[in-house]
Amino acid sequence: MSKMHLVMGGRVTDPQSLEFQDLNKVDLVGVFPDYASAEKAWRGAAQRTVDDAEMRYVIVHLHRLLEPELPGA
Repeated sequence: MSKMHLVMGGRVTDPQSLEFQDLNKVDLVGVFPDYASAEKAWRGAAQRTVDDAEMRYVIVHLHRLLEPELPGA
C-alpha cells in the first residue's frame, strides 16, 4: 500500500485546536501519494489563509489510519 496523505483544512473553533466549526465547509485539498507532495499542497493552502488565525490546514497520514499495525505507520 502506498503511503497516502490527505490535506484538508477549515475554520476551527480555537486556533490551538483541530475542532472544525462546520464539517460541511471543510476544504479537502486532495489525497497525495507521498509526504513531500502533501506538504507542498499543505503549504500552498495554508499560505492562502495565513492572515486568518481561525483557518487551519493539516496533513492526515491515511496509511496510518488504514493499517495502524504496520511498522513505521
